[in-house]
Amino acid sequence: MDLKDQLKNLFPEHEEIPEEIEEKSTIWLQDDPIICKYEKRKGKPITILEGYTGATSDFKILAKEIKTKLSVGGSFKDDKIIIQGDYRDRIMTLLKEKGFNVKRVGG
Repeated sequence: MDLKDQLKNLFPEHEEIPEEIEEKSTIWLQDDPIICKYEKRKGKPITILEGYTGATSDFKILAKEIKTKLSVGGSFKDDKIIIQGDYRDRIMTLLKEKGFNVKRVGG
């Protein structure tokens, strides 16, 4: 007996509501490449993404996706995504899978 059957026994009048499938958000793709560069701040490596010309809300969504997929910290400031650590290769592959042009800068 699974959980749904147990809930039906407890609440027989309850009708199941079909779940709505969430559509993936479409992010505006641009002609110019996103610049992916590496820096050190206070002796610690960071990866900076800049050059996105779309809406800032889309760029924030992209920042959140990158941080969750890589399981790292980061922030969004001044139209730049700052990721803690040197993850240029992984970020570039993620962005290329989404259809972005990416340019590597800084080594």
